[in-house]
Amino acid sequence: MKKAAVCTIGDEILIGQIIDTNSSHIAQSLNEIGIRVATMVSIGDERKEIMGKLEELLKTNDLVITTGGLGPTKDDITKHALGELFGSTGQYEHTEQAEIVRELLVRRGVPLFESNLAQAYVPTGCEVLVNRLGTAPGLVFRFPATRFSHQPTLYSLPGVPFEALGLLPAVMKDICQHQALEPIYHKTWATFGIAESTLAEMIAAWEDHLPQDTKLAYLPNTLNGVRLRLSCYGDTAEHAAERLEAEFEKIRPILGTALYGKDQDTLPGVLAKELKAKGVSVCTAESCTCGRVAHLLGSIPGASDYLMGATIAYSNAVKINDLKVPATLIEQEGAVSQACVEAMAQGAMEKYGTTYAVATSGIAGPGGGSPEKPVGLVWIAVATRLQNGGSRVVSKSFSFGGDRERNMERFAANALNLLRLELLNAR
Repeated sequence: MKKAAVCTIGDEILIGQIIDTNSSHIAQSLNEIGIRVATMVSIGDERKEIMGKLEELLKTNDLVITTGGLGPTKDDITKHALGELFGSTGQYEHTEQAEIVRELLVRRGVPLFESNLAQAYVPTGCEVLVNRLGTAPGLVFRFPATRFSHQPTLYSLPGVPFEALGLLPAVMKDICQHQALEPIYHKTWATFGIAESTLAEMIAAWEDHLPQDTKLAYLPNTLNGVRLRLSCYGDTAEHAAERLEAEFEKIRPILGTALYGKDQDTLPGVLAKELKAKGVSVCTAESCTCGRVAHLLGSIPGASDYLMGATIAYSNAVKINDLKVPATLIEQEGAVSQACVEAMAQGAMEKYGTTYAVATSGIAGPGGGSPEKPVGLVWIAVATRLQNGGSRVVSKSFSFGGDRERNMERFAANALNLLRLELLNAR
């Protein structure tokens, strides 16, 4: 299997000023075409360090992909370092990229400086991946076997995430055209509600009996649960698809209702399809999640078909006045309680006239907790309007702990999952 290294360039990464998201996207794309990422590194804006580290990576990898260091400022020296490493004798203006630079700056109303036009200049001998989303092009350097005893290729991409990701398809296409790749096929199933460690124990026997050329990866995500990805190497596409599907069918009974989708499915996306298919509506009443549940439901195109409205009931006054939660109930049970969150769901369902209502009330932190109700505790309820005119409410508590941002994301994701389970019960 071909090996690759992914490298970020720029002091802003090393000092934590910005978060590197490019590397994970690049690694995922490489893996999908059958290339193993062996190394990920970050390098500062220093010419000798850039050249030394990249030369080291080129010796041991078939591919090196860098992002960053291609801007118009004086500290962006990557292009010159790459040219020197490659042995370029100079630079030339790439006409198509230069025209894109002019068009972009005029459209944005930004003055055209020489530093901007200089981004269209590229080292001699390299190939160019035209960047239509920004001013700095992607660069391709194909090193001869006489240099490293093999023929590695270096791809240099802009650091701006949407520009780097915009060029990724062209990079992957180029790799497929120039590299002899071992076929690899993936199949992914999405689960929610089972911790990664618990899931691993549940399917351990099945995993132990997987064929030698089939590998399992656990891909946990706070919002979308744990994905199980099976990868098959060196087979035909048709046969690999059949084999992977057959393997997953063996664990379907074990996963049960925790299994909600496959491949690129997300929890909000699956919910949207189900709500549309049933022709039902939903609203939210949110305290600790502060509108995140509604945001996730509304992030899918066509959300107006099923999402009717949302109430952010952070204060008790809003719970009482807008959602008709009895004041005495809050006094007796507290806002973070089963009784309160169920009343919030019922009140929202009546307010918006929906089929379903999702409510949340919890303690995201960092303050506000107590021994009885610690930070990370949340109560979630889903109210359902029944065909006979009545209603049903289900509720569940979770206790996570951790920081505020992560707690809010977990609260919202589990609220979506409880709604999903209610939709399953209605089938």
